[in-house]
Amino acid sequence: ELSSHGYEATLIPVLSFTFVSLELLSDKLSHPENYEGLIFTSPRAVEAVRMCLEDNKEAWEHSLKEQWNRKSIYVVGKATAALVKDLGLSSEGEASGNAEKLADLICSKQVPSSAPILFPCGSLKREVLPKKLKEKNVPLEAVTVYQTAPHPDIRPALTDYLTKEGIPGSVVFFSPSGVKFCLKIIQELSNDKINEIK
Repeated sequence: ELSSHGYEATLIPVLSFTFVSLELLSDKLSHPENYEGLIFTSPRAVEAVRMCLEDNKEAWEHSLKEQWNRKSIYVVGKATAALVKDLGLSSEGEASGNAEKLADLICSKQVPSSAPILFPCGSLKREVLPKKLKEKNVPLEAVTVYQTAPHPDIRPALTDYLTKEGIPGSVVFFSPSGVKFCLKIIQELSNDKINEIK
Protein backbone atom coordinates (compact mmCIF):
# COMPACT_ATOMS: atom_id res chain seq x y z
CA GLU A 1 0.00 0.00 0.00
CA LEU A 2 2.78 2.41 0.92
CA SER A 3 4.91 1.64 -2.15
CA SER A 4 1.89 2.12 -4.42
CA HIS A 5 1.79 5.71 -3.09
CA GLY A 6 5.49 6.36 -3.71
CA TYR A 7 6.85 5.53 -0.25
CA GLU A 8 9.77 3.19 0.31
CA ALA A 9 8.97 1.15 3.42
CA THR A 10 11.23 -1.14 5.43
CA LEU A 11 9.56 -3.53 7.85
CA ILE A 12 11.56 -4.19 11.01
CA PRO A 13 10.08 -6.84 13.34
CA VAL A 14 10.05 -5.51 16.90
CA LEU A 15 8.01 -8.15 18.72
CA SER A 16 8.34 -11.86 19.29
CA PHE A 17 5.65 -14.13 20.69
CA THR A 18 5.85 -17.24 22.83
CA PHE A 19 2.78 -19.45 23.18
CA VAL A 20 1.91 -20.63 26.70
CA SER A 21 -0.82 -22.64 28.48
CA LEU A 22 -1.90 -24.40 25.26
CA GLU A 23 -2.81 -27.58 27.13
CA LEU A 24 -5.14 -25.60 29.39
CA LEU A 25 -6.66 -23.81 26.39
CA SER A 26 -7.09 -27.12 24.55
CA ASP A 27 -8.99 -28.54 27.51
CA LYS A 28 -11.30 -25.51 27.64
CA LEU A 29 -11.94 -25.66 23.87
CA SER A 30 -13.03 -29.29 24.33
CA HIS A 31 -15.88 -28.13 26.59
CA PRO A 32 -17.94 -25.54 24.71
CA GLU A 33 -20.88 -26.39 26.98
CA ASN A 34 -19.08 -24.50 29.79
CA TYR A 35 -19.02 -21.20 27.88
CA GLU A 36 -21.31 -18.60 26.33
CA GLY A 37 -18.86 -17.92 23.51
CA LEU A 38 -15.36 -16.78 22.56
CA ILE A 39 -13.58 -13.43 22.26
CA PHE A 40 -10.54 -12.83 20.03
CA THR A 41 -8.78 -9.47 20.10
CA SER A 42 -5.58 -10.52 18.28
CA PRO A 43 -4.40 -12.83 15.50
CA ARG A 44 -2.02 -14.52 17.98
CA ALA A 45 -4.91 -15.68 20.15
CA VAL A 46 -6.53 -17.33 17.10
CA GLU A 47 -3.16 -18.88 16.22
CA ALA A 48 -3.01 -20.38 19.74
CA VAL A 49 -6.44 -21.97 19.19
CA ARG A 50 -5.36 -23.28 15.79
CA MET A 51 -2.30 -24.89 17.41
CA CYS A 52 -4.53 -26.58 20.00
CA LEU A 53 -6.81 -27.93 17.28
CA GLU A 54 -3.96 -29.62 15.40
CA ASP A 55 -3.99 -32.40 18.00
CA ASN A 56 -7.78 -32.54 18.06
CA LYS A 57 -8.78 -32.13 14.39
CA GLU A 58 -11.26 -34.97 14.30
CA ALA A 59 -13.24 -33.86 17.35
CA TRP A 60 -13.18 -30.26 16.05
CA GLU A 61 -14.55 -31.19 12.63
CA HIS A 62 -17.13 -33.68 13.92
CA SER A 63 -18.69 -31.78 16.79
CA LEU A 64 -16.74 -29.04 18.56
CA LYS A 65 -16.73 -26.55 15.68
CA GLU A 66 -20.50 -26.84 15.31
CA GLN A 67 -21.03 -26.46 19.07
CA TRP A 68 -18.88 -23.31 19.20
CA ASN A 69 -20.67 -21.92 16.12
CA ARG A 70 -23.95 -22.01 18.05
CA LYS A 71 -22.41 -19.54 20.46
CA SER A 72 -21.30 -15.92 20.08
CA ILE A 73 -17.81 -15.47 18.65
CA TYR A 74 -16.55 -11.88 18.97
CA VAL A 75 -13.52 -10.41 17.17
CA VAL A 76 -11.69 -7.12 16.67
CA GLY A 77 -10.22 -6.38 13.24
CA LYS A 78 -10.18 -7.87 9.76
CA ALA A 79 -7.03 -9.96 10.19
CA THR A 80 -8.37 -11.61 13.32
CA ALA A 81 -11.79 -12.16 11.70
CA ALA A 82 -10.18 -13.81 8.65
CA LEU A 83 -8.22 -16.23 10.86
CA VAL A 84 -11.35 -17.08 12.85
CA LYS A 85 -13.16 -17.77 9.57
CA ASP A 86 -10.29 -20.12 8.58
CA LEU A 87 -11.08 -22.13 11.73
CA GLY A 88 -14.61 -22.54 10.38
CA LEU A 89 -16.20 -20.16 12.87
CA SER A 90 -18.60 -17.29 12.22
CA SER A 91 -17.82 -14.11 14.12
CA GLU A 92 -19.15 -10.64 14.76
CA GLY A 93 -17.57 -7.35 15.84
CA GLU A 94 -14.90 -7.23 13.14
CA ALA A 95 -15.54 -3.54 12.45
CA SER A 96 -15.65 -2.51 16.11
CA GLY A 97 -12.10 -1.16 15.81
CA ASN A 98 -10.90 -1.66 19.38
CA ALA A 99 -11.51 -3.68 22.54
CA GLU A 100 -13.58 -0.93 24.15
CA LYS A 101 -16.09 -0.78 21.28
CA LEU A 102 -16.14 -4.59 21.11
CA ALA A 103 -16.97 -4.64 24.85
CA ASP A 104 -19.93 -2.31 24.15
CA LEU A 105 -21.15 -4.67 21.41
CA ILE A 106 -20.82 -7.71 23.70
CA CYS A 107 -22.66 -5.95 26.54
CA SER A 108 -25.49 -4.98 24.18
CA LYS A 109 -25.95 -8.59 23.01
CA GLN A 110 -25.25 -10.77 26.03
CA VAL A 111 -28.12 -11.65 28.32
CA PRO A 112 -27.09 -12.23 31.94
CA SER A 113 -25.72 -15.74 32.18
CA SER A 114 -23.84 -17.85 34.65
CA ALA A 115 -21.51 -19.22 31.95
CA PRO A 116 -18.48 -17.09 31.10
CA ILE A 117 -17.16 -16.08 27.67
CA LEU A 118 -13.75 -17.65 26.98
CA PHE A 119 -11.09 -15.04 26.20
CA PRO A 120 -7.72 -16.38 24.96
CA CYS A 121 -5.38 -13.38 25.19
CA GLY A 122 -1.82 -12.12 25.46
CA SER A 123 0.16 -11.25 28.57
CA LEU A 124 0.00 -7.53 27.71
CA LYS A 125 -3.75 -7.31 27.20
CA ARG A 126 -5.30 -4.05 28.28
CA GLU A 127 -7.92 -4.20 31.02
CA VAL A 128 -10.54 -2.17 29.11
CA LEU A 129 -12.57 -5.15 27.86
CA PRO A 130 -12.51 -7.24 31.09
CA LYS A 131 -13.35 -4.15 33.17
CA LYS A 132 -16.29 -3.12 30.99
CA LEU A 133 -17.74 -6.64 30.90
CA LYS A 134 -17.39 -6.95 34.68
CA GLU A 135 -19.26 -3.64 35.15
CA LYS A 136 -22.15 -5.08 33.09
CA ASN A 137 -22.02 -8.46 34.92
CA VAL A 138 -20.93 -10.35 31.81
CA PRO A 139 -18.72 -13.19 33.11
CA LEU A 140 -15.37 -13.58 31.37
CA GLU A 141 -12.70 -16.26 31.64
CA ALA A 142 -9.38 -14.92 30.39
CA VAL A 143 -6.59 -17.39 29.57
CA THR A 144 -3.14 -16.02 28.75
CA VAL A 145 -2.04 -18.01 25.69
CA TYR A 146 0.92 -15.95 24.46
CA GLN A 147 3.56 -13.65 25.85
CA THR A 148 4.94 -10.64 24.02
CA ALA A 149 8.65 -9.85 24.21
CA PRO A 150 11.07 -7.60 22.34
CA HIS A 151 12.36 -9.20 19.14
CA PRO A 152 15.94 -10.34 19.82
CA ASP A 153 17.23 -8.54 16.68
CA ILE A 154 15.66 -5.09 17.20
CA ARG A 155 18.91 -3.24 17.96
CA PRO A 156 21.03 -4.87 15.19
CA ALA A 157 18.20 -4.39 12.65
CA LEU A 158 17.73 -0.71 13.53
CA THR A 159 21.50 -0.09 13.61
CA ASP A 160 21.86 -1.76 10.21
CA TYR A 161 18.97 0.28 8.74
CA LEU A 162 20.23 3.63 10.04
CA THR A 163 23.80 2.89 8.94
CA LYS A 164 22.75 2.01 5.38
CA GLU A 165 19.70 4.25 4.86
CA GLY A 166 20.32 7.15 7.23
CA ILE A 167 17.58 8.85 9.23
CA PRO A 168 14.09 7.79 8.03
CA GLY A 169 11.47 10.34 7.10
CA SER A 170 8.85 8.55 9.19
CA VAL A 171 8.51 5.71 11.66
CA VAL A 172 5.19 3.87 11.91
CA PHE A 173 4.23 1.86 15.00
CA PHE A 174 1.45 -0.71 15.07
CA SER A 175 1.21 -1.34 18.80
CA PRO A 176 2.05 0.17 22.18
CA SER A 177 4.53 -2.71 22.71
CA GLY A 178 6.31 -1.77 19.49
CA VAL A 179 6.81 1.77 20.78
CA LYS A 180 7.91 0.54 24.20
CA PHE A 181 10.46 -1.91 22.82
CA CYS A 182 12.15 0.25 20.17
CA LEU A 183 11.54 4.01 20.49
CA LYS A 184 14.43 4.44 22.97
CA ILE A 185 16.77 2.57 20.59
CA ILE A 186 15.72 4.82 17.68
CA GLN A 187 16.31 7.89 19.88
CA GLU A 188 19.78 6.65 20.86
CA LEU A 189 20.81 5.76 17.31
CA SER A 190 19.53 8.94 15.68
CA ASN A 191 21.07 11.25 18.31
CA ASP A 192 19.89 14.81 17.86
CA LYS A 193 18.13 14.02 14.58
CA ILE A 194 15.12 12.39 16.27
CA ASN A 195 13.11 15.61 15.75
CA GLU A 196 13.50 15.24 11.98
CA ILE A 197 11.55 11.96 12.03
CA LYS A 198 7.78 11.99 11.75
